[in-house]
Amino acid sequence: MRINRCVWMLCGGLLMIGILSGGAAGADKILKMSTTTSTQASGLLDVLLPELSKDTGIQVKVIAKGTGAAIRDGMDGNVDVIFVHAKAREENFVRDGYGTRRYAVMHNDFVILGPAADPAGVKGMTDAAAALKKIAASGQPFVSRGDDSGTHTKEQQLWKATGLNLDKASMNIVKKGKQREVSFTHPRGLGQWYLSIGQGMGKTITFADEKQGYTLADRGSYIKYKFGRDVPIDLQVLVQGDAMLANPYGVIPISPQKHPQVKTELATQFAEWLVSARGQSVIRNYRLLDKQLFYPDAIP
Repeated sequence: MRINRCVWMLCGGLLMIGILSGGAAGADKILKMSTTTSTQASGLLDVLLPELSKDTGIQVKVIAKGTGAAIRDGMDGNVDVIFVHAKAREENFVRDGYGTRRYAVMHNDFVILGPAADPAGVKGMTDAAAALKKIAASGQPFVSRGDDSGTHTKEQQLWKATGLNLDKASMNIVKKGKQREVSFTHPRGLGQWYLSIGQGMGKTITFADEKQGYTLADRGSYIKYKFGRDVPIDLQVLVQGDAMLANPYGVIPISPQKHPQVKTELATQFAEWLVSARGQSVIRNYRLLDKQLFYPDAIP
């Protein structure tokens, strides 16, 4: 009897060790990722991450915010990986030693949205900067994210290309209960026709729709809010097709040289899954009402 009891105790101990080690292994496979709001608002992550977990066992804790804030999370070592869309800033991030490598994952494009009536008269234009200049001259509402996101970065590049006189401003915005200061350039008319709201893509599109104004949005988020909701927005795509409206996305594991605590190996496994044939297939096949939202870059 004592032998049987010892055997049962030994088995129980081994089982407990297995459970504990399995739990530890599971915890070790949890990544923290800061990403742009568009990957979440478009619905892509809802499809992509479960497939990642099936193939690799990796679970991802998503922190969705503007690209600028996501990059700062990476610089501070608050996350293991970033998935963003501001290529020049991403390349600087890697060059400065904060990331191990930028993996080119996918792209879509930016579009200028506006009301069907189009009081600024920009519908059908393919020169985005010229269209923004025309909107500014009309004095019609233009809603800017104003949140240091990838979309906000692109918008500022476009305003610079208009040749208009630009001013600099700073404002405090609150995201997820945290206040921070954002500095940006803008055309004259801040608070009049140019409305900087310090919000993510979904809220910006919704606010522009309420104002029957214009805004810059990534196409994926527009499709989500136009065709993927019970109450769709009325805004239409008025300007598209300019090379300046390209919108590439990259994923970057955080460097252990800067932050030894980050899970660089797991982040690299995640990044390499995204650019593998499997990950690229999930991205390519993701559709909303039969509309493709993103296009693979690693495997065209």
